[in-house]
Amino acid sequence: MARGWTAGLGAGLLVMAATQATAQESASPPSPSTASSTAFDRKAQQLVDVINDNIGYDAYFAPIFQAAVPETQFKSMIAGIATQYGRALAIDAVNAPNGRSGSLRLRFEKGVATVLLDVGAAPDERVTGLRITGFVMENDSFARIAGELATLPGSTGFLVAEIDGNRLVPQASAEADRQFAVGSTFKLYVLDELAAQIAAGRRKWDDVVPLSHPSFSSLATANWPKNTPVTVQTLANWMISVSDNGAADTLIHLLGRERIEARMRDAGHSAPSRNVPFLTTVEAFALKGNNFAELREAYVKGNDAAQKKLLDNNENRLILANVDGVSFVEGPRFIDSLEWFASPNDIARLMVDLKDRASNQAMSSLSINNGLGVEAGERWSFLGYKGGSENGVLSMSFLGQRKADSKWFVITASWNNPAANVDSVQMVGFMTRLLALTAKN
Repeated sequence: MARGWTAGLGAGLLVMAATQATAQESASPPSPSTASSTAFDRKAQQLVDVINDNIGYDAYFAPIFQAAVPETQFKSMIAGIATQYGRALAIDAVNAPNGRSGSLRLRFEKGVATVLLDVGAAPDERVTGLRITGFVMENDSFARIAGELATLPGSTGFLVAEIDGNRLVPQASAEADRQFAVGSTFKLYVLDELAAQIAAGRRKWDDVVPLSHPSFSSLATANWPKNTPVTVQTLANWMISVSDNGAADTLIHLLGRERIEARMRDAGHSAPSRNVPFLTTVEAFALKGNNFAELREAYVKGNDAAQKKLLDNNENRLILANVDGVSFVEGPRFIDSLEWFASPNDIARLMVDLKDRASNQAMSSLSINNGLGVEAGERWSFLGYKGGSENGVLSMSFLGQRKADSKWFVITASWNNPAANVDSVQMVGFMTRLLALTAKN
């Protein structure tokens, strides 16, 4: 992702926001309007041909959409969807009371998608917004998903487990004990330690602290003046809901690296040394860059103590101003050695620890952005989410309470490929399916 580890997977990845176009000739031109149909009806009926590349992108989408989602990105997303669900076949269940905005069901060879569509005003009437909010795969199963995940390039692992007290009861899994690079999922350990310190009376959610450690961040803190006062709860909300790196690094320094490492061990991480020292995002960004190659080599070769000493000795060098940005524009960089690591079982145990902490504020931070949109959460009384991504790394994890019987579950998966970037659209599709199967079983 363009500025390092983020968690905007899910809803953000399948949102294709507005556009307008300079019309091109299409392979199959839009059908003429009729007096009885609305603009929404006409564009809905053309969507199958758009998905199957029989109607030109420019002819269908308005410029505002094209600016937000360029044609190459749109086609890449559609290709990822086609890999799992096949070709688009037909439109069902159109519902647009005002004739311009509404929903429809788009049938594919292997499943059905729910689509939200917005159409611009006359005379242009091209599509300004398109969101695919969820898929239902026909005859889906955990075994089928496991088989498909196993065919992806690189390595994958997942776990679906019911939480019974403080026990995890696996429902489905593959490579659940394997350590994966998980990107911003590491921020869950920061949240867990923050909630623990507040429960112990060391801090309060309404404590005001300076935004002390800028990083490549979300819009929440990007370009904010250093030391801007914010509450601890605001930092937690930013860190989890939009994966803000400045908020995360500020909290790591506030809470203490060693305390977070201890919390990670207490939460049951099976290989804690992989994350000791517990890197800030700026330290990771800097060490991955070309201008710290010698430090990187020494860091990777060192044991925990040597690595900690290296970070301490270079505290004034490993800062945002010295990050060269190469990590954000090239392919995967050192994801096997310079990252945050966890197995699906480690993440599940962490989610249990967070749940058992019974902190309304921590749980609220988790549920601000459920990762997959409103429809995915309809069968859940509570749905919390944290994801992580960088080049070659994707991780998505959910903590949910099922509406049907009030049972709690963890659904988590990771995909690593040190040789090439991984397909976020495919990952979102897999997680949508895992969540749907867990919700109805």
